Amino acid sequence: MDLTDFVRDQMKTRPNQPSMPVLRPETIRQEIIALLSRESMTARELSGQVGVAEKEVLYHLEHIRLALRDALVLEPALCLACGFSLRKRERLKGPGRCPVCKSQHIAEPRFAITRL
Repeated sequence: MDLTDFVRDQMKTRPNQPSMPVLRPETIRQEIIALLSRESMTARELSGQVGVAEKEVLYHLEHIRLALRDALVLEPALCLACGFSLRKRERLKGPGRCPVCKSQHIAEPRFAITRL
């Protein structure tokens, strides 16, 4: 079997129907707000619960922060090597390494919603 036969066989086995988006009773932001109202979570934990990429969760958190103003509480990232807390950081994503000791052992920032 040569390459053209292989490609032709693969094209025959593709599904005829396009993939359907996931049906959700709530929007992604509503799901994130509901989860954060119950407990504090990292972006990675939210990503697993909601079923979207971590990058997309961070995008939604930016909008939630603007919409809810002071209700979104951010527990800053913390260097586990030297204990430095990144309190002044504006971005919601945690840093790749500590600005003080250059360690990559960083606890991710956690998010919570105190009131709606």
